[in-house]
Amino acid sequence: MHKALKKSLFITIDVLIVCLSYLLAIALTEISLFNACLSEWWYLVIAVFTATVINQVCGLHKRIWRYAGLTDAIRLLAACGLQICVFGIIGAISVNYKLNWIVVCAMIYTVALLGSRFSIKMIDMLETAAKTVSPKNSLPRVMVIGAGSAGSLIINELRNSDKISMLPVCFLDDDPKKLGREINGVKVVGKISEVEKFANEYRVDRILVAMPSVDRKIIKNIIVECQKTKCKIQALPGLYQLMTGDVSVSDIKDVEVADLLGREQVKVDLDEIMGYIENKVVMVTGGGGSIGSELCRQIATHNPKELVIVDIYENNAYDIQQELKRKHPELNLTTRIASVRDKVKIDALFNELKPEIVFHAAAHKHVPLMEDSPNEAVKNNVGGTFNVADAAGRYGAKKFILISTDKAVNPTNIMGATKRLCEMIVQTMDKKYATNFVAVRFGNVLGSNGSVIPLFAKQIAEGGPVTITHKDIVRYFMTIPEAVSLVLQAGAYAKGGEIFVLDMGEPVKIYDLAVNMIRLSGLEPYRDIDIKVTGLRPGEKLFEERLMAEEGLQTTANKMISIGKPIKFDDTDFAERINALVDKAKDETSDIKELVHSLVPTYKPQKAE
Repeated sequence: MHKALKKSLFITIDVLIVCLSYLLAIALTEISLFNACLSEWWYLVIAVFTATVINQVCGLHKRIWRYAGLTDAIRLLAACGLQICVFGIIGAISVNYKLNWIVVCAMIYTVALLGSRFSIKMIDMLETAAKTVSPKNSLPRVMVIGAGSAGSLIINELRNSDKISMLPVCFLDDDPKKLGREINGVKVVGKISEVEKFANEYRVDRILVAMPSVDRKIIKNIIVECQKTKCKIQALPGLYQLMTGDVSVSDIKDVEVADLLGREQVKVDLDEIMGYIENKVVMVTGGGGSIGSELCRQIATHNPKELVIVDIYENNAYDIQQELKRKHPELNLTTRIASVRDKVKIDALFNELKPEIVFHAAAHKHVPLMEDSPNEAVKNNVGGTFNVADAAGRYGAKKFILISTDKAVNPTNIMGATKRLCEMIVQTMDKKYATNFVAVRFGNVLGSNGSVIPLFAKQIAEGGPVTITHKDIVRYFMTIPEAVSLVLQAGAYAKGGEIFVLDMGEPVKIYDLAVNMIRLSGLEPYRDIDIKVTGLRPGEKLFEERLMAEEGLQTTANKMISIGKPIKFDDTDFAERINALVDKAKDETSDIKELVHSLVPTYKPQKAE
């Protein structure tokens, strides 16, 4: 119904309520005066006029009564109180009206006005109740976990949204004061630990977790509990987003693997990032990869003077280039196809573009592939990092940030060993040039190229089996946007020579990850999708480490970022030894792993089980 028509309808109803209250009170209290009082019509006009003004001032014509709550009821009662005062004044100045007329008139007016407004909400609640008990209803039946303000908001949205068709049937909440009570017509039936019992009792199809302000570890435990049912699990966005209007409850999202990390989302100081990125020429090598492309996305929002994407794979470079052109048409964007192995080409790019900040994300990182092609790992990771870092120093870049990995700590595979060599290159270059050279070390990134998540998703889509290398293997995980935002902030802390270590939270058991991914897909492990243990691959560890024994941690302003103390090593003729290593790799030597071990004593190759 049109807004103006609705308002006119409410005003008409209010006028009729005043007239009804005024005349019916006379008929019930002073029937002999009824005809005489009708002649005093101006009192009725005063009552109608004042009621219209009072209701307008109190905003009764602007409320959406389907969503009415306590505040709306208080406004309505205030309007009733003011109008009753008007009735009292009319009774006082008229010789015909007595106190009993004022009381009856006030009662009729209050009941009628409340009824006219809250009848809409009552009808809506009755319709919902009727749907709930109807065995023929085909809408998905929903259990809401969390009987708080967010849960109440969900119920209102489920009833009235055109985008969502679901039927709320019950609440679960651990607050004993809420047990047995109703919120917007939906009953709180039990505790969260009883989710499986009540999901069966109420024939629930979906579970919505409406606890946006609760600690992520608790949310993780709730999701694990919900996975005991066969229901689809979804979650509400952060309540602050709902309040600011960034999202609506229509954006209820499926629970994802990231929700099972059991920690809060990483927060960064955007002002710090803006301070050193803004109005600077920023280069990202490997800019088309999973980490590199996210770096480009976040850098693009911080007003760089120019963003330079460098990548050898033209398809990836093209994809991120086109995405940034669409989303940031004002961005000064340069995209170049080049290999970090090509020293001449890298020199030419630095000479032409003069980057002030360099994020070096280009690398080979697939552990088993590099075990089979160790010379390629050395040529690309070690040689490429040396080329880009040396050019950054010679051409006067202000900061150079290397993307490293926790696999560089006491490495058991060639990929990790080459990344440790990259960290050593960074430390050496920092002594040689004025540029601030730093490394940022973190673990596995959810959804990145080479991550186990896309592999599991593909295996599940193909009907299984999901393959893991060992039941006890654990890894640290972080989402791509989280890791990149911390890399950007670590760049703000860079003074030169540091190895920044990101706090990845608690390690995650890969077997549990596989089980959860299968269940999040609506399937049951070993019944619908098998899980197969294949044995550790060459170079693979059961547990990854964040620090070497010699490294101590210093804190930063962001508690998620720590600084590892640089480890001393013999850097005499280090550049010559690195160049000799890369030359050997180019000659396809068969003893490259032994040569790497001579430079990285902590590198201990191991065989697969």
